[in-house]
Amino acid sequence: MTQIFPGEVFANTTDFDNGIRQLIPRYDEMLEVIVRCLPSTTQRILELGCGTGELSLKVLQRFPEAKIIALDYSPRMINFAQEKISQAGCDRNWQGVEADFGEWTNNPAKFPIGDDFDACVSSLAIHHLPDEMKMSLFASIYKNLKHGGYFWNADPILAETPALAEVYQTAREEWTSRQGIAIADVRAKIGRSSTYGYSSQDQLATLETHLQMLSQAGFATVAVAWKYYGLAVFGGIRGGSRQ
Repeated sequence: MTQIFPGEVFANTTDFDNGIRQLIPRYDEMLEVIVRCLPSTTQRILELGCGTGELSLKVLQRFPEAKIIALDYSPRMINFAQEKISQAGCDRNWQGVEADFGEWTNNPAKFPIGDDFDACVSSLAIHHLPDEMKMSLFASIYKNLKHGGYFWNADPILAETPALAEVYQTAREEWTSRQGIAIADVRAKIGRSSTYGYSSQDQLATLETHLQMLSQAGFATVAVAWKYYGLAVFGGIRGGSRQ
């Protein structure tokens, strides 16, 4: 089995866009929720863990004048996303930065990407961090948002009970089956990941835990914009003046 970084999922990057739609129920709908939850005035956006650029592209299609700085520690993901964004004619509005967003959290001076972002977005990335690192990341996001800035994250969440965990897993398997492919065939394309930087294999937290951490990080408003079994889009809005 090919060795990959946590979050890359598939051994071959070219399998990601199709494969993730087979594994993750309502993947496009989930990303679209993030885009719809951004204010019309959004101009400067930080993306954490851009992957193959799917969320970036959806954001730029809705906000063609926006500028995105996208962090990802995977060179192959950054390169794949850059090519996708360029083919869509949006490369002047997108900057990919090869960086571990955990490292950005602990050593922001190492990455001169600025602050005062209108929004921060992420999908299927932050759940690879342990909870204490999630808390630190949320605090960093808060500090780097403008007053009134938005943070939205799409991620799998930990079920509150074993019974719910079984329900969530069954829902995902049934979704894959409805795509006309056996889940074993999709999993056969998945690479083997181990700890890299601040990330490792899935380290899920409950939805309530995420919301509590966001509140503790300083977000005046926290919300759940979307939920489908074990997947959720949640985030917060920064209030008050910069500290």
